[in-house]
Amino acid sequence: TCTSHVCKKLFLLCFRRYCLMALTSCLFWNTFGLSAAMDSKPNILLFLADDLGIGDIGCYGNDTIRTPNIDRLAREGVKLTQHIAAAPLCTPSRAAFLTGRYAIRSGMASSNGYRALQWNAGSGGLPANETTFARLLQQQGYTTGLIGKWHQGVNCETFNDHCHHPLNHGFDYFYGMPFTLLNNCQENKPPELDVALQAKLWLYSQIITLAVLTLTTGKLTGLISIRWKITACFTLVGSLFFISWYSSYGFVHYWNCILMRNHDVTEQPMRLERTASLMLKEAVSFIERNRHGPFLLFVSFLHVHTPLFTTKKFLGKSRHGLYGDNVEEMDWMVGKILDSLDKEGLKDHTFTYFASDHGGHLEAQDGSAQLGGWNGIYKGGKGMGGWEVGIRVPGVFRWPGVLPAGTVIDEPTSLMDIYPTLVHLAGGILPQDRVIDGRNLVPLLQGRAEKSEHEFLFHYCGSYLHAVRWHQKDSGAIWKAHYVTPVFHPPGAGACYGKGICPCFGEGVTHHDPPLLFDLSRDPSEAKPLSADTEPLFDTVVRKIGRAIEEHRRTLTPVPEQLSVYNVVWKPWLQPCCGTFPFCWCDKEGDSTQSL
Repeated sequence: TCTSHVCKKLFLLCFRRYCLMALTSCLFWNTFGLSAAMDSKPNILLFLADDLGIGDIGCYGNDTIRTPNIDRLAREGVKLTQHIAAAPLCTPSRAAFLTGRYAIRSGMASSNGYRALQWNAGSGGLPANETTFARLLQQQGYTTGLIGKWHQGVNCETFNDHCHHPLNHGFDYFYGMPFTLLNNCQENKPPELDVALQAKLWLYSQIITLAVLTLTTGKLTGLISIRWKITACFTLVGSLFFISWYSSYGFVHYWNCILMRNHDVTEQPMRLERTASLMLKEAVSFIERNRHGPFLLFVSFLHVHTPLFTTKKFLGKSRHGLYGDNVEEMDWMVGKILDSLDKEGLKDHTFTYFASDHGGHLEAQDGSAQLGGWNGIYKGGKGMGGWEVGIRVPGVFRWPGVLPAGTVIDEPTSLMDIYPTLVHLAGGILPQDRVIDGRNLVPLLQGRAEKSEHEFLFHYCGSYLHAVRWHQKDSGAIWKAHYVTPVFHPPGAGACYGKGICPCFGEGVTHHDPPLLFDLSRDPSEAKPLSADTEPLFDTVVRKIGRAIEEHRRTLTPVPEQLSVYNVVWKPWLQPCCGTFPFCWCDKEGDSTQSL
């Protein structure tokens, strides 16, 4: 036995030693266990939706479209509420995502009306001297794959040089569309590509045809004295004019709507009724083949871009028509791919990410039916470089045991941040010969950093700077200055209905001097612009952002414009073809789409 006094001393001594051991163990795990988990290169699974609005999924507040699988990722990981695309349109946004750099640095930002690649047979695309995250991970021993949409170009000088192809940008395997979905890819849908130009070309062709018929009739009736050679010349010129444009726009279904496996065209034109099954099968197969890792799988969805082709299993199932059906089908595909990770025992060793390339397409309509996304409380939509919903997108991360589950981060982040984040996880080194605009998100995602590394984010519309965001870290304010905004049509509509998307320059925009200024931390809907009368810091903020613009522009260097008119026009000698041009049609998939 012992006295109570001695027992107390012994108890306190043991308790202190226990606490010290527990504390040491905890520190050891946080310092070494987490480090060890990070040092063993994780598999990386990236999901990128096309045209998905931030308000379209449950974990961002939608309670009518069912997205249980994406919501599960958010519950089991980290959700970003201020995740920003570097551009409001597919081609430049994806170029920035792949390279960690604003699209203007690589020449993937346009100064004309063509702000995205228009044809598989154009000569523009992601330059060979740009280094994608796939290339850097490939160098770190990763097997890299891309399933789905590319939209970064194919060829430069010949139909098979594949200078812009995914396999020339660090991907070991590619299956999907080198282009993007369009209404033209589905029968009985109104054309989507260059609609206004096509209307003019049809009008000119009809005028020429009418002129030829008038001359011929006049000659035959004797009312017009003209030589037959002149009539024949008019006929030849008119025929050549018609052939010159109809040979491209008349066959968009064949030229743009194709599927490729690596360098080979497998479907031309593609059969949309089985495309989702093919993409899903390829993604699951890639995971199974590379389960011993490490692997990078980039699943670049064709959903939810128009024409919103949806399989029968999901048609009419949602409460939001065809668009809701398409979103729910995409979520189902996410779930199936996540199930394959679970089946292979890879869930805890896979860094998973879900986002959209830009905001929802407000102008996408079929009569009164909305075919574009819902953007929640935010202003704007796809194609708008400054307004929030052109660029604010979902951003969800999951890595069980490494990233804290159920975390919400309100700091400004960018799709460009994925580049340095993945390179860090893979143990690679960022390129030192160029500016990288993205920032490593790992400290922020783990909770080891409270603030985003971004102080300024620059919001481009094509090659035109429309707005700038300043993250004033000491006060928590998120200032945003708009120097250019689109003119909505009709006025006050919040979008450019009748134009497809809002323009970046010309008569379709308004310039602001001084800029429209908002504090997004107080006014996330950008409803009430501030002024020197209503905001004491107005002049200080505007000057600060102005200096940041000057510094940013000093980091830009001239590069060839990949989206120039010459680079985006259709060139028949560059057309990917599974036969002998122009006889380009094939179906090498057959009945390979078994239900998954």
